[in-house]
Amino acid sequence: MNNTSLDSAPASLTVILTLARLLERLERSQVPVGADQYLVVARRLAAALANAPGGPALQAVLAAHPAAAELYENLNYELAGLCRAPLEVSMASELKARDAITAARRRATDRPLA
Repeated sequence: MNNTSLDSAPASLTVILTLARLLERLERSQVPVGADQYLVVARRLAAALANAPGGPALQAVLAAHPAAAELYENLNYELAGLCRAPLEVSMASELKARDAITAARRRATDRPLA
């Protein structure tokens, strides 16, 4: 989404678009960004996304701002899994998670009792 599309974005998405742009700038910053600053932006965007109307306009914002899309996906993971990721990426993530859980269980059972 370019700068002119802010003017044509629905009012309800203006805040989301602004915060998505800011989060993207923080993500790509060459200068270290304070954790508190990042957290404030991420939390505000998360709250705005939680109340966002779905639809093509929101999807366009998310498509143009990968950091916001990742946050949106994480917020909705419980309901939709990796809903914005291609199937191959989703499947690979699920397999890695399963392998990590299996390895952790193995380590836990291999420990001698103290």
